[in-house]
Parts: sequence; C-alpha cells; structure tokens
Amino acid sequence: QVQLVESGGGLVQSGGSLRLSCAASGFTFSSYAMSWYRQAPGKERELVADITSAGGSTNYADSVKGRFIISRDNAKNMVYLQMNSLKSEDTAVYYCNTVRRRVGIRYDYWGQGTQVTVSS
Repeated sequence: QVQLVESGGGLVQSGGSLRLSCAASGFTFSSYAMSWYRQAPGKERELVADITSAGGSTNYADSVKGRFIISRDNAKNMVYLQMNSLKSEDTAVYYCNTVRRRVGIRYDYWGQGTQVTVSS
C-alpha cells in the first residue's frame, strides 16, 4: 500500500531555512508526480509545490516562488522541499502527497505531516 513519511520539520527563526523530506513506499515512485501541501491553523490545506514523475517540471504556489525548491531522487524514493527565507506565514503542517485516478475518481494519499514553525 502507498506509504508516505515526512520528516525535517521544526522550529526556525524568520529568514532561516529547513529541508523537508518524504520517504515513499508501496508504489512505483518514479511513475508518479509528487506534491507538498501545507495547512495552517484555521485554514484550508493548500498546494505548495509539485513535481513531475521524472522531475523535469515543477510548479509552485505564488506565495513560495523564489524561496522554496521541490526536488526528488527516484533512486531513493524520496521527495524534498528546500525552504529558504522562511516567514511566519509559512508556519503550518506540511504534507507529502501523491494522487491516483481510477475511473474518473481522484484518490489522494497523504503522509502524517511534519510541523514547521517560523518564529518572528
């Protein structure tokens, strides 16, 4: 079964950096796009960044463009989120995600999340 395990969150000062990691298992990792989402208290979960299966194309939310970098290592079944110039508004639980579509129905798979707290 699909399993996603995030790590790397923590407490960091404004302007600092963190690197999140997501270990994937239970599926052919190199065949699927991967995403990072986040959810701040009282807010809806939002897409932060995604990356195609081979890593050739990436997409970012406007709020993180130029500060965050998504990458993947298909040999290790890992996806990463390098977060630089962190701001207090980046505080959230960050989730790794992969999607399957069967007969027109979307299935989302999530990790347990990792907390990122940015202090001002």
